[in-house]
This record gives sequence, C-alpha cells and structure tokens, in this order.
Amino acid sequence: MLTRKRFLERGGLAAAGWMLGGPGLLLGRQGEHETRRPPSSERRFTSPAVEALIREVKEDIADPELAWLFENCFPNTLDTTVDFSLKGGEPDTFVITGDIEAMWLRDSSAQVWPYLTLADRDPTLRELLEGVIRRQTRCIHIDPYANAFNKEPGESPWADDLTDMKPELHERKWEVDSLCYPIRLAYGYWKTTGDERPFGTEWRGAMDRVLETFTTQQRKEGRGPYRFQRVTGWQTDTVPGAGWGNPIRPVGLIVSIFRPSDDATTFPFLVPSNLFAVVSLRQLAEMLDTIHRDAVAAGRCHALADEAERAATRWALLEHLHFGRVWAYEVDGFGNRLHMDDANVPSLLSLPYLGCCSKHDPAYLRTRGFVLSRSNPWFFQGQAAEGVGGPHVGRDMIWPMSIIMRALTSTRDGEIRRCLESLKDTHAGTGFMHESFHKDDPSRFTRAWFAWANTLFGELIVTLHRERPALLAG
Repeated sequence: MLTRKRFLERGGLAAAGWMLGGPGLLLGRQGEHETRRPPSSERRFTSPAVEALIREVKEDIADPELAWLFENCFPNTLDTTVDFSLKGGEPDTFVITGDIEAMWLRDSSAQVWPYLTLADRDPTLRELLEGVIRRQTRCIHIDPYANAFNKEPGESPWADDLTDMKPELHERKWEVDSLCYPIRLAYGYWKTTGDERPFGTEWRGAMDRVLETFTTQQRKEGRGPYRFQRVTGWQTDTVPGAGWGNPIRPVGLIVSIFRPSDDATTFPFLVPSNLFAVVSLRQLAEMLDTIHRDAVAAGRCHALADEAERAATRWALLEHLHFGRVWAYEVDGFGNRLHMDDANVPSLLSLPYLGCCSKHDPAYLRTRGFVLSRSNPWFFQGQAAEGVGGPHVGRDMIWPMSIIMRALTSTRDGEIRRCLESLKDTHAGTGFMHESFHKDDPSRFTRAWFAWANTLFGELIVTLHRERPALLAG
C-alpha cells in the first residue's frame, strides 16, 4: 500500500510526459482535450444527476481547456475512489483518497461534499452519500482519535507507531478536523434531503464520542489518553514531548496534535481547526435538538462552542507586526503563537468557506492579506504561479488546493480569473489537479491521483457557474 509519505520518499515528483494515474487513467498528451475519465465500464459509480450537471456546466464554459478540466475533475471521486455496497441492508460507502488505499474522515467528507446539492435528484447518489455517513459513524466508534481507516481489519504500514493502533486503522493521528468533517457532511445531507435515517442510535453514540473527545482534549484534567510517536527521519511525522505534544495551558481551546496535512502541530491549539469545531458543534447541537429532542446534549455542544470561540478570540486573534490584528495559525495558551498558513483545509484562508466567518469580516481580510504575502513562510511566488504550500511537501511547492480556495473565498472577479488561469497553467498536461507542483516548473508535481483536489476544483467551477456565470462565459 502506497502511503503519502512513502510516495514522497520514493521520489514522487512526477516528470512531464506519461505516467500512470488512477484506474483506467493514462495521463499525458494523447490528444488535445480528450477526456481523461475512465471508460464508462470502469467507473466505480455513475450518477445521472452528476452527468447532467457536467453537461450543463460545460455548455456555459467558453474556454475549452477549462471545460475539459472540469469534466475530468468534478466526477473523479465517483469515477475512481468510491466502493458502494449494502451492509446489513443499509448503504455503506468506503472512499479512498486516490493513490492511498485508505479512507480519511476528512478527505472522504470533502470528496463527496460537492455532490450534496444533487442528492434529491438522484436516489442512488443519495444512497451513496448516506453510505459515507454510516461508514464514518462506524469509524468514529472504532477510534475517535484516528484520522484514516482500512476498509476491513488488516495490516497498516504504520502498525509499529507508538500509539494504540487497531487492525481497522490505517493511521492514528489525532486531528480536530477529522471529527468536524463528518458533522459537516451529516448536517449538509440532513439540510439538503431532510432524511433522518442515518442519524439513529449508532450515529448518536458516535456524536457522544465526538463531544467527549473534544472535551478531553481541552486538557483541563490532565493530558488525556492520546499520545503518538513514529520512528522516522521526517520531523513533522512524529510528535515532541514523548508523544503528548508541546506544553499547553488549558484556556478552553481543543488540542489538535496533528494538522489537516497530517503534520504534527508546533503549538497544539490549532486555530483554524478550533474555529471549524465551533461551527461543527453548533451544527451538531441543532441536529441533536431537532432529531433526537435532546436539549441537554445540544446545550453541551453550544457551551463548548461558545467557550472555544471566546478562547480563540482572546488567545489567537493577535497583533501582527505588519498586518494588524490577525488570526494566528497555532497558539499554546501561554502567549506563544505561530504565524503561518498551510494549504490543507481547514486553513486560515478557508475560514469563510467552512462557515467560520464572512468573506468580508475585517479580521479575516487582514489575515487573508498576511496569508497571501511573503510574511507567510509557506506562500511561494514563482515563474509558474503563486500560492500556499506547507511543510508536508516542502519549500517552493504550491498546492492547487490553495489556489482553488483563494478563488472560493474571493470577492473580486479579477482575482478569481487569475486563479483560474493559474490552475489551467499548472496541471502539466494531465487534465487533473495535483497535491502540489513546483512554483517554477509544474511538471514537477506530487500525487497524480488526488481526488480531493480534483473534486474541489469541480466545486469551484460549479459555484462560479451558479454565482458568477460571466467569469466562465468569456
């Protein structure tokens, strides 16, 4: 099984030209704007509603290359990564990330998110989405501290990690966002369909575990049960402090030992993940109150959300030397802070996208100015493009995800157009988004098959088609 780190360690910067992508995908320049989707017979799942939307949106895109990218990318999750079946008469959907054959709670939620609006038009798609929710529910019951799971109990390449590994786990990195994303997906599904079937006793028990885990990781009564170490030369792949992380002072925020990049935090209060948790807890409160008629549990969610929000405003909204009062990326409750941003979502750049604030919020706009400047150590400008990367891949490597997120959170047509041009210029002829590419040479990229980035690009195009159609029309 090829893991993300081992892909990089084996020289995963792809050269220009031919290379093997996902199932049925041979990437390269076979012909200008020929589809790069697998043949119909090799697609993992086909949704008539998704296919209809692809045709509709493509007709309204004036640029042939942009239309081609959209057609390749938007259905990539359904084409290549989903495994749908019935388990005990109920839908069950396992979603791999692409070239890593494991299911991340974060990635699987994000990969299917753009299809939610079509759930009422396609009963089979609705079943697939319900299956993701049910599978995630079982994963949380197995271990709320794990970020990634095997389809069935088996061996993991990380079985020797110094943590409480189980046969069902692919990896056990505690990330706050891993529990936020399933709530976001569940809430979006419920609001879109009105269907309460996935949210019975098993789901309710999983949500109790989420609330318990968040509360424990405020670390008001000791460090809690989670610790993690890995024998590796990759510094951000293991955890300081004998596996507990660097010290924190309990202030009401929630410890996240890892970032959504799967890299270890420096200061364990990861700010964008805490702000995401505030939103998720309030969504969960609404579901518990409405579906389960449990005002007490809903009140606990609201209380924790309010506490984390107050703590974030006090301890993480801080004066920057050049940009004024901005959100720090990480803090520790002692007054220390880390000013940076990472391309993975949740990020500071993505806060409006996740519902944490408005695109017009003054603190966000100041923070955005910082993130998209050279004051952010992981913002790179090169001959090919500019954008945010992160320690996960290293210096000078821009993540298309950051360019997509910049467009999704922008209020300016000119900025969005520049993002679209950058995305067109940096796919290296493959017709797909990648994990990252070199700022001066897009043919040097990581992960030819990274479904989250592909589907997020599709989401951007669908959003523009709905909200700013003139940007696609010419």
